[in-house]
Parts: sequence; structure tokens; C-alpha cells
Amino acid sequence: MSWADFTAAVFNFSNYAELLPLFRDTLLAGAILGVVGGLIGTFVMMRDLAFAVHGIAELSFAGAAFALLIGADVIFGSLVGSVFAALLLGVMGVRAREKNSVIGVIMPFGLGLGILFLSLYEGRSANKFGLLTGQIVSVDSTQLSVLAGTALVVVVGLASIWRPLTFASADPDIATARGVPVRTLSLAFMFLLGIAVALSIQVVGALLVLALLITPAAAALQVTAAPRMVVLLSVGFAMTATVGGIMLALGGSIPISPYVTTLSFVIYLLCRIAGAWRRRRGWSARPNALAV
Repeated sequence: MSWADFTAAVFNFSNYAELLPLFRDTLLAGAILGVVGGLIGTFVMMRDLAFAVHGIAELSFAGAAFALLIGADVIFGSLVGSVFAALLLGVMGVRAREKNSVIGVIMPFGLGLGILFLSLYEGRSANKFGLLTGQIVSVDSTQLSVLAGTALVVVVGLASIWRPLTFASADPDIATARGVPVRTLSLAFMFLLGIAVALSIQVVGALLVLALLITPAAAALQVTAAPRMVVLLSVGFAMTATVGGIMLALGGSIPISPYVTTLSFVIYLLCRIAGAWRRRRGWSARPNALAV
């Protein structure tokens, strides 16, 4: 492939003005998923669950592949697989060491199941590929309504447990001593995380879900440690990556996920450089002891 062929496949905006209005629902879906990913990602980083997200995504992939095989709704299958994996991790992974070992067992099992179901599926190969790389361009108004309703469940659920979950995430031992139901909160959060993973797979696929649920929050933590700013920046970065990735992908002929993941990585890289520059100048991203 020549450089001209590569640029034509990746960036081709000849009919961009005509295409953009046709994908209004897709852009709205990307914005919704950016909000969900940014919000849930802050707690994923606080609770050190980046590895867990990948494990949940593998079983979500298996659930979606099974739904594709039997002719059921793929999004529903993805949700079932994600929620099952998340609750399983919440019940079995009590301590960090146990949690990581459980995730290490679940990941290859879920991936193997997904590959088995896709191997048995005799339909279009594009449907198989979409489970791995995302297929948000096919969102219609009905699917957008379902997506928005499901995302609202995650946002409302997070808002209802935000303060005790933040306390339990920051210091679970003290939270337990204060009477905070740490285990119940953990299960509730894992349930919401499972839903968020299933939704995010619609954009970036099962293999690249970390770019939406981990990277924006990790980038925000590079430049600030103020809780509210971390949340706002995480949501802003996630929305920029998803909506910006979709807008760039409309001008090319490759899937959306490479654009989303690349934008997400560039944002993280810039934030890391900015954070290093601040530290060299003596501006710490962490709040000082007096403020705490």
C-alpha cells in the first residue's frame, strides 16, 4: 500500500458535508458513551480495576458472540455477559491478590468462548469483526433510545452511591470501621461497571475497551488530583475521544476504534507531558496537606 492509498483510506473528507447529518444518532451515542466512560473510569482508577475491565470485556464479548450465534440481540447478550462477569469478580475477588487471579482465569475462558461462538456463526463476517472493533455507525433512533436509557441507569446509580463509594474507594478499611457497607457498594459498582463495559464495546469493541474506560481518567489524574476536576476532565477527554474519533472516521474507510483509541492515547500523552512539566516547576497535581 502506498502512502497515498493509506491517507485516502484513513482521511478522505470529499463527501464529509453530506455524510455528517446522516450520522447524528451515531454522534449522540458517542457523546453518551463518553459521559458514561468518563464517570465510571474515575472510580475504576481509584479502585485499581483496570485489569478487571479487560476481564469483563472478554465475557461481554462471549455473551455478544453467543447472541449473534442464536440470532438474539447482540447488545443484550453483551450486557448479560458483562454483568455476570462483573458480579462474579465482585463476589470472588475480595482481596486484590484473589481478584487478579480470578480475572486471569476469566479472561481466557471468556475469549475462548467468544472465539468458539464466532467460529460456529455462519453469517456475515462483518458482524464478527464488529464485536471486536465496534459497530456504532449502525446505531438507529431505537437503539439510541435504548442506549440512552441504559446509560441513564449507570449515571443515576453512580450519583446515588457517589459519596460512600468515594469514601470506600479511597480507604476501604476506615470506611468499614465507620459502618460504610463496603462490600455492598463494591457489588453495586461492579454491576454498573458491567453495564458500562457492555455499552463501551459498541464503540471500540471488546479488544480496545480500555481506551474508553481507563485512558481518559488516567489522563485526568496526570494533571490534577482535585476530585471534581478529575471527573470533569475525564468526561471531557472521553467525549473528545469518542465524538472526535467518530467524526474523523466518517471521512475514512476503516473502523472507528483506531481513531478513538489514537485520540485517547494522544490526550493521555499530552496530559502526561503537562504533568511532568508541572512537577518540574514545582506545581504538584496533588492537593497540599493544608487543603486536605
